[in-house]
Amino acid sequence: MKKIYSGAFALCTLFGLSAQEVLWQKDIKSNTQDFLSQVITTIDQQYLITGSSIHPSTGSGTSDQKQNNGYDFHVVKLNQQGQEVWEKYFAGNNHDYLSASVSTQDGGFLISGTSYSGKGVDKKDESKGGSDIWLIRLNEFGDELWQKTLGLASDEEARSVIQMTDLGFFVAGNVQNSAKGYGSKDVLIIKLDWDGKEISQSVLGGKGLDEIEKMIPTKDGGALLGIYSRSTTGGSKKTENFGEGDYWVIKLDKTGKTEWEKNFGGKADDHLRTLALTSTGYLVGGESRSGRSGNKTTGIEEGTDLWLISLNERGEEIWQKSYNFGNRDILMGTSVLHSADDKASKGILLGGYTQAEGRIESDDETFWMLYLNADGNEQWRKHVKGESRKREERLSDIKLNRDGSIILAGTSAEELGKENWKIVKLGDKQLDQLIEKQDIKIYPNPVSDYAYVEIGSQFKEADIILYDMSGRQLQSLKTKNKVTKINTQNLIQGAYLITIKTDTNKTANAKLIKK
Repeated sequence: MKKIYSGAFALCTLFGLSAQEVLWQKDIKSNTQDFLSQVITTIDQQYLITGSSIHPSTGSGTSDQKQNNGYDFHVVKLNQQGQEVWEKYFAGNNHDYLSASVSTQDGGFLISGTSYSGKGVDKKDESKGGSDIWLIRLNEFGDELWQKTLGLASDEEARSVIQMTDLGFFVAGNVQNSAKGYGSKDVLIIKLDWDGKEISQSVLGGKGLDEIEKMIPTKDGGALLGIYSRSTTGGSKKTENFGEGDYWVIKLDKTGKTEWEKNFGGKADDHLRTLALTSTGYLVGGESRSGRSGNKTTGIEEGTDLWLISLNERGEEIWQKSYNFGNRDILMGTSVLHSADDKASKGILLGGYTQAEGRIESDDETFWMLYLNADGNEQWRKHVKGESRKREERLSDIKLNRDGSIILAGTSAEELGKENWKIVKLGDKQLDQLIEKQDIKIYPNPVSDYAYVEIGSQFKEADIILYDMSGRQLQSLKTKNKVTKINTQNLIQGAYLITIKTDTNKTANAKLIKK
């Protein structure tokens, strides 16, 4: 690591304040080149790891037929201790690459990937032409509920999927040389209802190449799109690029209509990677090769620097900052630490890896973390080697959990072509102190069929008791888990009381609303 800041002593002090420990590491090994795309924290505070692998044997997620020899969707659920809960493969008759996933409000998942397969094996629909977007909705046990093949006659690639406040989904991808497009590559946005029925479809782009990298849901039921743009105005694009490649940020309303769009960049290449919600608006992050130029007000130290921009809800800049690890820094994930009421952002956790450019540094190709306060000022940074250190390690995603722990997921390889999945869970004493813990939390609330009860205090065993508002006990169950699922299907509409009693003599109450 070099050329970080002039205050080396201050940096050492910051390192000392940050006391992370490896709680566990899970290595999912393979003899082939496996691709890890994402880690998501499930509604019951477990972890879903998604990516693409070549199936090691016959059979797959939903079919008894012999699978193909290409890449398949690969999904693994881990519990809070890093132990495997279940593992699934979903295969077509050609290559299929899983790139995005989201937890659904019923405790299940929607996974989205790029498929080169026609109908066959697990895939139930014929190809639309070229590559398509293949969606599969799963329940909490990884069983298929429905699947869809989406696309035009040209080549599509899946990039992101989110669930909206109306319980429907926005699916985002890229489409190449489409008759409905504007340039060599454009952004495809498809809105689906809860059952996978297509509601709308739109293509966004300028005269050139535009690739969507990230999409997140917004508080008003819309979506924020993060696009790497190498295009000029024309088509749907109203803002001009400042340089070779820019951050292009688009805000959609809940119907998919564009509310505003903004371009950020300098004269060179700036590549958007991540988005995150804050209490005041949004964070946009990626890597930059531009010095001070265009609307970029921070310089560059070496190779590519991390470039982070804070925006308000109208897309107007609040601040921008750059950070450097040396060589080519690649930002892969952003998590924001929120207050208990979600009204304030308390910190920002960035994760990524560094590639060598011209020389080899000891920490190149190693997971790194960078923690900032809400104003973007660096608090500490750390390289994460875990229980083992391979020659080439590339972070794919990072998540900051509500209890202050951190999940890092990526690939680890001793040689090219034999990348294994590497998942590391860290405990952090400093972050743990910042977390505002609630004795009891219920979500979703109001609830329909199922609710999750989260206990914030430390315990070995607890009783969860459900009362109606007259004090009549309706349910009682024992749990050893931080998060417990309870059945509310038979409750009539109205208010109820949840009480927890732990073996540490802790008692807490919360109101549950059945809608």
